[in-house]
Amino acid sequence: MAAESFGSDPERYDRSRPDYPDAMIERIVGSSPGPHVLDVGCGTGISSRQFQAAGCGVLGVEVDPRMAEFARRSGVDVEVGAFETWSSAGREFDAVVSGQAWHWVDPLAGAAKAAEALRPGGRLAVFWNVFEPPSDVGEAFSAVYRHVLPESPFSRGMPGIRGYSGFFTKASEGIRSARTFGEPEQWRFDWERRYGRDEWLDQLSTFGGYSELPAGKMEELLAGIGTAIDESGGGFNMSYATVVVTATQLKA
Repeated sequence: MAAESFGSDPERYDRSRPDYPDAMIERIVGSSPGPHVLDVGCGTGISSRQFQAAGCGVLGVEVDPRMAEFARRSGVDVEVGAFETWSSAGREFDAVVSGQAWHWVDPLAGAAKAAEALRPGGRLAVFWNVFEPPSDVGEAFSAVYRHVLPESPFSRGMPGIRGYSGFFTKASEGIRSARTFGEPEQWRFDWERRYGRDEWLDQLSTFGGYSELPAGKMEELLAGIGTAIDESGGGFNMSYATVVVTATQLKA
């Protein structure tokens, strides 16, 4: 499964994946009733460490024991298991968050489990980093995918926000189905990051399912994308939109 491929190289994942805008962290923390955070699908602890740096106490839940062990080594307390079957054991949290992982959680069961874990007035906030390269770089990337992995959605163009819209819709529908939250909102934070050739190829190797590609295909993809970056001057500015789907637990 693609979801199980991320833990094959947690060091690379943690090193190459982007973190989240400070403004997003501050808004979630500032709109929650307290500092106790549950991070669902915490992975290697990228978002968990950001919430810790903002003064929060964080507990992670992570299904992949390899990712969980890395997060523990980085200073995050983690319990291993699928969130849908995880038990809060009577513990209550001020915020339940999930970065780049909620699409691996059943949206209905996940929202119901989050409602159980949140104290009245607590916040559920699930978020994704959506990347979109400059149009010329994106087309060059898509041409490589059409040649190497024609079945990839990237062969039809870089999906951007439209490619994630289904995630946002399912998350909102799940929140409504729990019937314990206010109406879900979407928050958006736009930012930009410069990537050199090696930095982007490092991250590309962590994409879901890529570690399971035949070695020759992965090498061909990396070579093609690397050439496209070289031809664009050796680097490019990646546009990011971090989108949060969020709602507040109704007060008792």
